[in-house]
Amino acid sequence: MRALVVDDSATIRLYLRKILSPHGFEVVEARNGREGLDQIRERPVDLVLLDWNMPVMNGLELLQHIRTEPDVGSPCVMMVTTENDLREVSQALENGANEYVMKPFTPEIILDKLALLGFPFVA
Repeated sequence: MRALVVDDSATIRLYLRKILSPHGFEVVEARNGREGLDQIRERPVDLVLLDWNMPVMNGLELLQHIRTEPDVGSPCVMMVTTENDLREVSQALENGANEYVMKPFTPEIILDKLALLGFPFVA
């Protein structure tokens, strides 16, 4: 399984990599939505963990590209962000996010959400 972590924080990217890698994910990273879109166009992914507030292209814009461009496949998208207003949560879900996690989060929260989304895990 291939996962793309898109966040302008190197610390968050590393933290998510450390959560996902032991569970069978090949993790690639991007610092903003534009880099993320380039990564997905180059090689499709199964999962995208996506921050909202980033420079160049924000997470919602990337989500809209993912859901409207047929050549990027149809990865599962989990927003992982500080945006906690119900309008933002609704907007992300209406635009095709499969799940929404608010920062700060624990590894257990990420793994539980992925299990609910049907991702098999290597013990």
